[in-house]
Amino acid sequence: MKKRVLTLFAVASISFAAFTVSCSDDDKSTPSNPSSFVLDRDNLKGDIIDGEVILESGTYKLTGKLVVKAGAKLTIKPGVIIEATDFVPGAGESIRYIAISQDAEIDVRGTSSNPVVMTAATHAPAKWGGLVICGRAPINKGLTASAEVGDDLTYGGTETGDSSGSIKYLRVEYSGYAYNANKEFNGVSFFGVGNGTTVENIEVYEGSDDGFEWFGGTVNTKNLVVINSNPAAVGDDLFDWTEGWNGTNENWYGKRTNDGNRGIEADNNSNNHLADPISNPTIKNLTLIGSGTNDTSSESQAMKLRVGTKGKFDNVVLANWKTGFDVEHTEGVGYVAAGSLKATRVKFENVTTKATGKNTDGTAVAPAVINNVFSEDNTATGAGNGTATPTWAQGWTVGM
Repeated sequence: MKKRVLTLFAVASISFAAFTVSCSDDDKSTPSNPSSFVLDRDNLKGDIIDGEVILESGTYKLTGKLVVKAGAKLTIKPGVIIEATDFVPGAGESIRYIAISQDAEIDVRGTSSNPVVMTAATHAPAKWGGLVICGRAPINKGLTASAEVGDDLTYGGTETGDSSGSIKYLRVEYSGYAYNANKEFNGVSFFGVGNGTTVENIEVYEGSDDGFEWFGGTVNTKNLVVINSNPAAVGDDLFDWTEGWNGTNENWYGKRTNDGNRGIEADNNSNNHLADPISNPTIKNLTLIGSGTNDTSSESQAMKLRVGTKGKFDNVVLANWKTGFDVEHTEGVGYVAAGSLKATRVKFENVTTKATGKNTDGTAVAPAVINNVFSEDNTATGAGNGTATPTWAQGWTVGM
């Protein structure tokens, strides 16, 4: 009898312990630094001015702009869906977007099996503004500047190691709204973001403007995907940079089958091609796929390299473009000759013209000169599997 009682007591203790652990796992996280922000799952908008706001599981309705101010933090748990509700076109104040200000933080904690998704209620391009991040890393537009999407968002500075937080396993869908030609949202916009920020495993899907764009800064990236295929929408570039961005990057995969623009559009500074710091990223393992040589777009270029950008690319696959490399302006042509604008181990598939170039005065650059922008290698694997879906992108991406 005594033995039986002890056994029952042991079983009860184990059951209680399991119950306790289970309950603890289901409890919502309590921020160590609570915020005064009032979180409403069905009306997510406003300014987070202090503390940490945590988005747990489930769907949150983004009904306006959500701005994380200096000193505050936005944490998003695995599997969270942020869904931008419909807005009135032309009413700028109603655009839905998420912005991380200077000295604020974002912590996206997605996983390969449970990514975070930022999307729109209407599944079509240009239905919301996307994600905007502003840091204190150097730019060449001035010491600081105002982000094109909002005058209240300052970016730039002198802190190369500045951190805006961490983003892992995030999918951004149906973004890219444009107020006008000079005020455009992308999928993810990096304004002066520093290399203390972690950026890994992000997809931009069916956006109407650029997938990713860098405005100066030093942020590094790994495992980026852009997919544009909506036949009714003309997107812009898959990847775009300007204003002196310097970052080290690995594994980029971009594909468009619509009449969007280029794979990469790369600038230094359109007003001063020699503005310092000079845009000079390094990108290793890159696949860019266009919509074919029958594309009606005059901008069917895998890479447009202009207004003084430098750059190093290695292990590159370019497929289905009219032009592989288009180098424009005298500074860029000079960087090709100097070897500071160069792509090594490049594989071309269904590319009509491998490289072309012209000086600032419009004169054409001889093929013998401009073809030095690349060296060929038909064994190049690009982002991992040539034009096929990379292994690292399987499971958490869509539309591949």
